[in-house]
Amino acid sequence: MTDSGTGGGGAAGAGRERFLADAAARGLEVRVVERLAANSLEDAARILGIQPADIVKSLVVRHKDGSFLFALIPGDRQISWPKFRALVGVNKLSLPTAEVALEATGYARGTITPLGSTVAWPVYADCTIAGRRISMGAGEHGFSAFVDADALTAALDAVVADISEPN
Repeated sequence: MTDSGTGGGGAAGAGRERFLADAAARGLEVRVVERLAANSLEDAARILGIQPADIVKSLVVRHKDGSFLFALIPGDRQISWPKFRALVGVNKLSLPTAEVALEATGYARGTITPLGSTVAWPVYADCTIAGRRISMGAGEHGFSAFVDADALTAALDAVVADISEPN
């Protein structure tokens, strides 16, 4: 595991430090890079030198019982609510506010990742990420992590299934 970003000490790097510590504890190799701010998915992909589909969004989803789940969705796709509800076996799932997502994970929107979340909520990953090297949030604005999707889903004991549809 390497962290090529600078800083990391104090409150500014606390989320990235949690991310890296959790990845290390799981034996997961990640590469964290500092990156410029992006105005769109396409812009972020260009900055990182990858395709939009290789940027994976870590979405916090509220279960009807009040608990939360993570959904890992490629950037060029969106959650298919009917598929996801059927898989989870409920008739209601929703996206919480940014404040509630922060309370549930310890991460602000745009930095959210299951790795290092303050609560280890169950993880569901869209099957289209399988077999790919992906980029995802690294727990702090201005940083992205690169990781093997199969190693990530195995380390998180994620349910890998068809839970998305094209944007």
